[in-house]
Amino acid sequence: MAEPTPFESADPLDEIQASLADLDAAGLRRRRRIVTTPCAPDVHVADRPDPVLAFCSNDYLGLAAEPALIDTLAQGARHWGVGSGASHLVSGHYASHQALETRLAAFTGMDDALYFSTGYMANIGVMPALVGRGDAIFADKVNHASLVDGALLSRADFIRYPHCDLNALAARLAASSAPRKLIVTDSVFSMDGDLAPLPELLALAEAHKAWLLVDDAHGFGVLGPQGRGCLAHFALHSKRLIYMGTLGKAAGVSGAFVAGERSLIEWLVNKSRSYIFTTGAPPLLADTLLTALDLIEHGDARRTHLAALIGRLKSSLRLERWQLLPSDTPIQPVVIGDNHETLAVSRALEAEGLWVPAIRPPTVPRGAARLRITLSAAHSFAQVDRLVEALKRLEAQHP
Repeated sequence: MAEPTPFESADPLDEIQASLADLDAAGLRRRRRIVTTPCAPDVHVADRPDPVLAFCSNDYLGLAAEPALIDTLAQGARHWGVGSGASHLVSGHYASHQALETRLAAFTGMDDALYFSTGYMANIGVMPALVGRGDAIFADKVNHASLVDGALLSRADFIRYPHCDLNALAARLAASSAPRKLIVTDSVFSMDGDLAPLPELLALAEAHKAWLLVDDAHGFGVLGPQGRGCLAHFALHSKRLIYMGTLGKAAGVSGAFVAGERSLIEWLVNKSRSYIFTTGAPPLLADTLLTALDLIEHGDARRTHLAALIGRLKSSLRLERWQLLPSDTPIQPVVIGDNHETLAVSRALEAEGLWVPAIRPPTVPRGAARLRITLSAAHSFAQVDRLVEALKRLEAQHP
């Protein structure tokens, strides 16, 4: 009798359990926390008796529990019910969806827009609809995972360039003979908090007849006049721009959208699989997002306070060993390095009632584990000061 192969003799569940133990040993295992109160600076977590002060949500303008949005959602439920019933291309495209897309296009200065259920679905739907085998995607090495997955699904050549390295990108573009080229970048990089050099990237796209897809998940609602996003921040206009914005972060609700030339959006309606083959988002969410856009547009006071909080943290958090990365956005990462030390500091902060997540590989490079602080317009100066003092003290206690 032939000897069993290693694959045949191994129990898959045993392999999974061993792999989970390896994650524990490396300080890389992820666990979910159960939150029992609305998204806000002060939240309750199921395994804690006392509330924690959270510096971990992407609710940058403090809209997630905004009463005006709650009222609009309740009214929308009474009008529309709670489900859409079908995909957008069958019977699940409602008047509220259409009104939202029209408003989003106007708000971002684009011809048209398409509403997706999530940002992940938007990114994995756009790229395979635009490029395929024999084409080329040029992507920043620290782009969000959804952009990486969208590129891989397209089956185009996936060419990555060092973070924000324009010279390297230019060389890769010049060396490519692909008939269709697509440059892909985050606007605000989610783990570093820095901005992509969008004007220079657009110039390269124009020079090489390429598309430029910008994921503005962390800029929409925060950057630009009236929170209109990164393109408005840099005053960029081009037929080669494809803009993706997230509606579950600064907008406080759920979903995402892609905006661009009218023919481009019509093509995505017909070719984007993650749009075509899924049930439409509840129309009550589109109603709620229309109200959120009003609050964003008239939210200068919130953005001014948020900018002041960012300035307060940057000016007061002076560290000796750990590194506060240079960022002018609500994302303020503190790089510690070691996975276990980063976890220990995160837990020590929580023991003091402060919730700051530990971000570890593969989300960030090996040896670059960090605390990812995110600020919201709902925070106060006193709350930021409390976090700063705790971090200074813990750095001194963790040699």
